[in-house]
Amino acid sequence: MDPVKERVLVTGGAGYIGSHVVKALGAKGCDVLTYDNLSTGNRWAVLHGGLIEGDLSDVERLRSVFRDFRPDAVMHFAASIVVPESVQEPLKYYRNNSVNAITLCEVMRELGAGKLIFSSTAAVYGIPETNPVAETAPMKPINPYGSSKMMTECVLKDLSSAEDTFRYVSLRYFNVAGADRGGRIGQAYREATHLITRALKAAKGELDELLIFGTDYPTPDGTCIRDYIDVEDLAEAHILALNYLLGNGESDVFNCGYGHGYSVREVVAAAKRVTGTDFSVKETDRREGDPPALVAGSSKIRDRLGWRPRRDDLDDIIKSAWEWENRLDRGKC
Repeated sequence: MDPVKERVLVTGGAGYIGSHVVKALGAKGCDVLTYDNLSTGNRWAVLHGGLIEGDLSDVERLRSVFRDFRPDAVMHFAASIVVPESVQEPLKYYRNNSVNAITLCEVMRELGAGKLIFSSTAAVYGIPETNPVAETAPMKPINPYGSSKMMTECVLKDLSSAEDTFRYVSLRYFNVAGADRGGRIGQAYREATHLITRALKAAKGELDELLIFGTDYPTPDGTCIRDYIDVEDLAEAHILALNYLLGNGESDVFNCGYGHGYSVREVVAAAKRVTGTDFSVKETDRREGDPPALVAGSSKIRDRLGWRPRRDDLDDIIKSAWEWENRLDRGKC
């Protein structure tokens, strides 16, 4: 008799991070179903399992999916993620990131699905007093994006306390970058906002110049510092979190980062080094909602889940993203 496969429902599985996790779930042998409204995701990015197009606000469609698929666990990636946009359109972020997450939890509770892995963010910390920042640091977000994710984390914590049958893992991502080393998936947003992606598009000539937002931060070179984590290492963290929950692990929160950061200037220099292109860079004013530094304290996920990242190398991360960008040019996706 064939072994029983874990059934995992992935919301937002056609997006950048979600699609890499779907790929990893497929490699693990899981039965996977992606639920995505394709507002920022792509059908071709779903490399394993089925895809149902739908929005989390569509309660009846969501109920139907749960009844038919009967997932053992849910991974929730569907969210809006652009910090400056969240400052301009806060209602969009609270609706999509908080209200829709509550809807998902309600359907899970109604239909007996009790295990959730939540895609959270380091933005919940705001401007931490110390770096690296540990999971025990207070959540003090400084933008609606971070606040909307914090709100969902509070809901999950309260729901887990109220109901013995519900358990969750919240993974707080730091800056995710890189691409599938097989060249099948990577960042393909219609409007790229991530620093590394925009640097590579400047190297390709798709952008006239790369903007550096703020050079007067209290950091060694005046630009923001971030902890860049490779998307494939992050996908592995999700597999470990799934194994933990399926093994009756208690609800918990884990940072996902390497424990050290790079400044914007250092990332720009690395992008020029990897691409061999001296693209134009322009310094401009700070953006609203950007903390000076965010670096992960990652000892907890290493100790509790046994996470062992394999791709902690900025040049290699950028190289994989550069190869993906050039693949996009050739129309291979």
